[in-house]
Amino acid sequence: MVTFLPQLPGRLADVPSFDRAIGGAESNVACTLARTGHTARWISRVGTDGFGDHLLAAIAGCGVDVTHVRRDPLRPTGIYFRTAGDRATDTHEVAYYRAGSAASAMTAAHLDLDAVHSGRILHLSGITAALSEDCLGLMRELTARRPGRPLLSFDVNYRPGLWRERSPAQELLELARGADLVFVGDDEARDAWGLHGARAISAALPEPDLLVVKQGKGGATVFQRTTKTSGRGDDAAGTATGGRGDDAGGTATDGLYDDAGGTATFVPSLDVDLVAATGAGDAFAAGFLSATLRALPVRTRIRHGHLWAAAALTAPGDLATPPGRAHADRLADLDDAAWGRLHLGPGWTAAETSGSRVEASGRRADASGRRADEEVGTR
Repeated sequence: MVTFLPQLPGRLADVPSFDRAIGGAESNVACTLARTGHTARWISRVGTDGFGDHLLAAIAGCGVDVTHVRRDPLRPTGIYFRTAGDRATDTHEVAYYRAGSAASAMTAAHLDLDAVHSGRILHLSGITAALSEDCLGLMRELTARRPGRPLLSFDVNYRPGLWRERSPAQELLELARGADLVFVGDDEARDAWGLHGARAISAALPEPDLLVVKQGKGGATVFQRTTKTSGRGDDAAGTATGGRGDDAGGTATDGLYDDAGGTATFVPSLDVDLVAATGAGDAFAAGFLSATLRALPVRTRIRHGHLWAAAALTAPGDLATPPGRAHADRLADLDDAAWGRLHLGPGWTAAETSGSRVEASGRRADASGRRADEEVGTR
């Protein structure tokens, strides 16, 4: 989508002007991966209007292959407006204008499925499923378990405003069950499925090889199934240690503990100077996927997710510049005590030599997000 960001805080009714940017869960992930050296392809459908031109130029400018994006002469490119507030507050407003958009007309027949399946990871989002019945059918087709498909990553990305005429619970659960790797916030699971806590979410989703439960300001827990193997580089969590355990009722204290059918690894989030929360979930997914493509241990993947989310949290807009790979690797390798003291502020991703300042924790923001080397995203 094309995103319109307010130049001043306040209600949408009162904001006098907006700045144009790009947005969209899958394109955010693709752009972030491309900016850190991975080969990424974005597959979607946009209008033949100026907004479609802008999207393609901006996403290609990040180094993403957009040659398989279709142009629709009959439908417009989707747009949305949002206020400057945090999504977690009552003052935050989002106005979607996506009904009848070019992307809402996507079907399997409109896509080059060879291109879709050509990467090592295929990344999808529940937002696409919410756009139309055609898009839901496409998502069902892509998440069907078939031999030879790439590792399938699915971010639940529950957006109530897009599901007003339908109940998302069963559809999103079925799509998640078809994936190899699932990202979901504990708040999303509560609102969409009525599930409370990481263990309950894990029990409801036994099928994915890896389940990433983002727990807001606390951190993230990854459930890894050891009863099956994906053959795509997912490795044991090893000697991971992380911090503060699962959710209420959990027993973990050292970050790695046994879970039914496998292991669970918890890593606390980072202390950051919050600028804007939008895009942090997509950045977390990109960081985790980058580390997955590099076959890094699960704990390190979570830390990369937190670091890349911290880049989004400390910058305005949906799409922030991620840390360089060497910089992120150094921070991800910190011992637990140093990780717990790490404090990140605006501009920290540019501090390649001096690094980010490490100090006693101040206010803690949500660094796990609240939406190859080839990665393919469909929208």
